[in-house]
Amino acid sequence: MKEIELPKFNETFNPILNILSDGQVIHHRDLLKKVVEKYYSDLPNELLEKETKTGEKLILNRIAWGKSYLKKGGFLMYPKRGMVQITDKGLNQNGQLSLKDVEGDLFNFYDQEKNKGITKDTEIKDSTPQDLIDKGFQEIEEQVKSELLDKLKSIDPFYFEKVILQLLKRMGYGDFIETSKTGDGGIDGIINEDKLGLDKIYIQAKRYNENKVREKDIRNFIGAMSGDTTKGVFVTTSAFDNGAVKKAREAHHTIILIDGNKLVDLMHEYNVGIQIKSIYEVKELDEDFFEGQ
Repeated sequence: MKEIELPKFNETFNPILNILSDGQVIHHRDLLKKVVEKYYSDLPNELLEKETKTGEKLILNRIAWGKSYLKKGGFLMYPKRGMVQITDKGLNQNGQLSLKDVEGDLFNFYDQEKNKGITKDTEIKDSTPQDLIDKGFQEIEEQVKSELLDKLKSIDPFYFEKVILQLLKRMGYGDFIETSKTGDGGIDGIINEDKLGLDKIYIQAKRYNENKVREKDIRNFIGAMSGDTTKGVFVTTSAFDNGAVKKAREAHHTIILIDGNKLVDLMHEYNVGIQIKSIYEVKELDEDFFEGQ
């Protein structure tokens, strides 16, 4: 008789989509609760109470990861903070969605692995425990950064400017000054490199979804500096087109360009907009302890 187990995270894909199939917007905690109640309430209590090493209910953790993968694959979306809703793509599923389907949409994973002549099982077999730990941490980090970028693209543009100034402050730059939202000439903030404010860095923050920053935007930014400084940082959640990159590189000013990917890298590194969820200890034998035997 097969031992009863908790569902794998990918086994929650179809239950999640089924709960959301009415098209309603629900809170993500309610979604997790409904999935458990409808599909897994008959599991033994000792399984339902099983926890991760950080004290989180394991069943809820796996459903949450299933939700994250579905969101990445475009099967559901987060219309606003903490809320979940199915997409047209999710509605068109037949209840047979597999990990291969989702990963195929995400990364074209299986085609890549087929071309390499290896399988996921082979990769696991040939990996050390440390390799698997490192790979797991990398996947979690990539997921967090992806969700962070999505969040940045959806927040109020004025709040986005505050986020950028807070990031630069966390990176060790001096006090910042927010400029007025009218008549500021395209400058969103000023960073003082020194306590007296003798050296200044001008900041421009553009919260775009898809539109790229163009050469004209960089030219206007340089013009807005008005001779007060030769240093500027232009930040966007999207990307810079070739003309913008060329203009910044050839300018007499020092213009640092930070696109969406670089931005979330920095926010992750300096813990801005994210929090440390758990810390794991990996222990090894202390050979020195036994030297004296």
